[in-house]
Amino acid sequence: MTTAQALDWQRCAGCRTLHYAKKLARCLGVCPDCEHHHRLTAAERIEQLVDAGTFVPAGTRAVVTDLLRFPDYRARLAKARAETGLPDAVLCGTGRIAGRAVSLAVMDFRFMGGSLGAAVGELITRAAETAVRKRVPLLIVTASGGARMQEGVLALMQMAKVSQAIAGVRDAGLLTVSLVTDPTYGGVAASFATNCDVIVVEQGARMGFAGPRVIEQTIKQKLPADFQTASFLLAHGQVDAVLHRRDLPGWLGALFAATSGGAEWVTERDDDGLVRSAKSLPSRDSWDVVTAARDTARPTALDHISTALDGFVELRGDRLAADCPAIVAGFATLDGRPVAVVGHQKGHETAELVARNFGMPRPEGYRKALRVMELAARLRIPILAFVDTPGAFPGQDAEEHGQSLAIAANVLRMFELDTPIVTVVTGEGGSGGALALAVADRVLMFENSVYSVISPEGCSSILWGDAKAAPEAARALRITARELLELGVVDGVLPEPADIRTAVTAAFAELNGREDLIGSRRDRFRAFGTVGLLISEGGEVDG
Repeated sequence: MTTAQALDWQRCAGCRTLHYAKKLARCLGVCPDCEHHHRLTAAERIEQLVDAGTFVPAGTRAVVTDLLRFPDYRARLAKARAETGLPDAVLCGTGRIAGRAVSLAVMDFRFMGGSLGAAVGELITRAAETAVRKRVPLLIVTASGGARMQEGVLALMQMAKVSQAIAGVRDAGLLTVSLVTDPTYGGVAASFATNCDVIVVEQGARMGFAGPRVIEQTIKQKLPADFQTASFLLAHGQVDAVLHRRDLPGWLGALFAATSGGAEWVTERDDDGLVRSAKSLPSRDSWDVVTAARDTARPTALDHISTALDGFVELRGDRLAADCPAIVAGFATLDGRPVAVVGHQKGHETAELVARNFGMPRPEGYRKALRVMELAARLRIPILAFVDTPGAFPGQDAEEHGQSLAIAANVLRMFELDTPIVTVVTGEGGSGGALALAVADRVLMFENSVYSVISPEGCSSILWGDAKAAPEAARALRITARELLELGVVDGVLPEPADIRTAVTAAFAELNGREDLIGSRRDRFRAFGTVGLLISEGGEVDG
């Protein structure tokens, strides 16, 4: 085989199969046999991600000087520049992804292992400043071994320098996204690769602070086979999604579409479909309503999202320990307007019910929901929450991970989010596990749903010493939509089958532009329980 012929073939780094180079390129650098994702150059990455003809390279060219006079550094720089055609390890510019404008910084591992030095830090910082100036999202594609040792502590300072630039993008109410590719380690992993709002990992990528070899040599710890892989990161709640390379442009485009705030909320219908008078609802036996609310055939949060919303992009993980599948969270559009959506997720079949823990969240689920809601508030996007849970999961691991703290944090923080919040109770609204998603400006209920301080069985067991009295407890607790509307706990009831789209659109239109959302929300909850309460200022209550 001649040299020219040899260049036409490339061996897969995963399965060692020999592929025709042009075929591998048509497969986006992904092996058609084992799906190993080969590394891309910065230019190749931009070509795959950015809409054709829209990328405009940044006008700034930063060339680092050897301030430390580190041995052989100048020679290494000259070699890297000659081999890559790049002045340093990042290529920046602006472009469009699925039609959405974005500022990009794309790292290139070929240039000294994609190491973070002063030039790289300066260029990524300028990309962030461009995002603020142009009012567009920032996308950083990482591929790096970490900070550049040849630049000493100045390289270390780039972690903070780029982070402050990301803080500026966040302060401007703009989205920051990190696309982690293989490999991403050290100072890059411990700064801008993980402090962006959304972290998506390319399939097969690895990320960590210290690499496996360093860990094993330093503390002699035996590591699992999947350590620091994309699937490991997802399972441990550290990233939002793991995607095949071919799916990245569409996913990113949907994310940008669902997080572009500022759209006005208006409704063309006078009737929002809600019942606001308790007398207009039939009086039904409470236990019959409980049974209906628990029916596994009822639509779940994901069912409602798929029918009422468009382009849902799910975000996962609490960024600390795990992802809780009993809560789904992310962004979507409602009639073309962005919304954040969080909700309890049960399921219909036994396998899904078990996988989703029957809709009973662990602390990680509440932290995930709060993370998405806080991002929505910063982006000025309204929040839609679906409640359907027997309650928060009462297991040992949930207590060890701070179940009470997680619920309390949601309840408190939702009073501080300066964006409209609408909650819909679609099935069971069980105790604090429900309230953690229901501190809202408007709370709506399905006609066949319930909302209670405790389950009827729990109430019966505690007060009557026998769970068999659950029907009687349900009637005493007054937990039906009709009764809660009468008590003023909910603002409206949706007759079933419910038109969520119309009701939610009308609610957001009503709340749109209100200047004192936080104050009104606090006043709403401040008033609960005062009706019928005998209060004496400075003396005993005369009952």
